[in-house]
Amino acid sequence: MKNEATATDVRHNAAGRRFETGADGQRAVLDYELEGETMMLTHTFVSPELRGKGIAEKLVRAALAWARAEKRRVVPVCSYTVTFLQRHPELAGEG
Repeated sequence: MKNEATATDVRHNAAGRRFETGADGQRAVLDYELEGETMMLTHTFVSPELRGKGIAEKLVRAALAWARAEKRRVVPVCSYTVTFLQRHPELAGEG
């Protein structure tokens, strides 16, 4: 019986301009672009095997925490980040 894939640690890959995690050969990423003091969240991808486990949310929360620490304004571009911030307006001011 194969263990269920999970991902817990989110890493900031600054050189690749992404937040990433993965388990059992599967991956999840949140890509971003920087323009001045603005961080644009451009693309979220979670492997099908990792979906439904809150991993995309962990990626977004990690990105928002980094942006807040760096005093950057966040602009959600991809549909997941737009929807996430609409559902969590208390986080929209972070960054």
